[in-house]
Amino acid sequence: MKVLEIDPVSPLFGYIRPGYSLVAINGQQVLDAIDFHFKLADERVLMTFASPDGQELEFDFEHISAAELGLTLDEQKVKTCNCDCIFCFVRQQPKGMRRALYVKDEDYRLSFTHGNFITLSNITKDDIKRIIEQRLSPMYVSVHATDDTLRRCMLRNEKLGPIVKQLKYLGEHGITIHTQVVLCPGINDGPQLEKTVDDLIALYPAVQTLAVVPVGLTKYRKNLADLRTYTAEEAGQIIEYIEKKQKEFLRQYGTRFVWPADEFYVLAERDFPSLKSYEEMAQFENGVGMVREFITMFNRKRAGLKALKSDKKVLILTGASAFPFLSRYIQTYVQETLGLQLDILQVTNRFWGSTVTVSGLLTGKDLLEAALQHKKRYDTFILPPNCLNDDDLFLDNLTFDDFRNALGKEVIVGQYDGVATIKQSFS
Repeated sequence: MKVLEIDPVSPLFGYIRPGYSLVAINGQQVLDAIDFHFKLADERVLMTFASPDGQELEFDFEHISAAELGLTLDEQKVKTCNCDCIFCFVRQQPKGMRRALYVKDEDYRLSFTHGNFITLSNITKDDIKRIIEQRLSPMYVSVHATDDTLRRCMLRNEKLGPIVKQLKYLGEHGITIHTQVVLCPGINDGPQLEKTVDDLIALYPAVQTLAVVPVGLTKYRKNLADLRTYTAEEAGQIIEYIEKKQKEFLRQYGTRFVWPADEFYVLAERDFPSLKSYEEMAQFENGVGMVREFITMFNRKRAGLKALKSDKKVLILTGASAFPFLSRYIQTYVQETLGLQLDILQVTNRFWGSTVTVSGLLTGKDLLEAALQHKKRYDTFILPPNCLNDDDLFLDNLTFDDFRNALGKEVIVGQYDGVATIKQSFS
């Protein structure tokens, strides 16, 4: 691993410079950042570095931490997926998007550190050994179906190992697992979903949770598998089945175990369950419980908005999924109770297609075109909180500054705290 930076207060400062390589700790190769932290846990640490010209230097420490060493090491190379899933989102997009969107990551390290879902398709015996030895838990695994024949067909990979056997082995060695199913109409739903749910609950408590997520489809599906989205009626049936299983599991295991993604409730136009029913919110980043938490937090804090007085006209831009509950809970309260001029606009996803409804997949161009149509009526425009990356780029590489300059109005990036966003926009 290459040294990129070194803190001046580091005990290595003056001896090690950027460009040096960390060769080994206690005689063992350092594989990545996780391995670096793991090996530093030893009581005594012998670190071996190499200069760019190959000269080796050794340093002996006792009870040293990564923070004390003050090293910034190069990022790990991401392991990529060797499957060709029938619903793969990477294959459903054109050229010219943000580079990260084209990376089909399948890296157990990112599963541990970031909660990324993996299929275990490229995992080796050494990887399994390391996961268990270094206790890389919890892991997040995309199951999709526990019928191995169906799973191999869905992932288009005949070399996939038996998924239940793999999960069971990890669980027996102390690894906790969160799972997901991307549900495709007529393929892995119905009896297949029932089998998957039953097989996974049988592995509880090693398998802690299961999220059921509807397949996401864009308009860029030429020469890909023939898939469709769920109807409102079908979404309602899936909710009813899962909620029935939740009651059964709660009685038997003390946990609901399986949850439908928020999008199913949006599709079915049904009320969201209580915040309590999502338990530990373990699948929050997978779109399970996000809406209910937002609604609950807004309702709890909204009294803090009563002192607001403003003549400003504000427009929130959002996707089709968020529009119903934002209108019902935020717009209604702000307009009727506070008397403020706030509207919410549902932006059609023209780039990906109307079947893509989440606000995080709205491009800068689609948002800008929608905002320009209403430019004269509003003073402030609020963007979805998840439409920009850390570099202030939209998915189509439009910059936030370019967006703001083209619109010529105040633009605010919304926060997940709706109350804080409203206060900021009317200040």
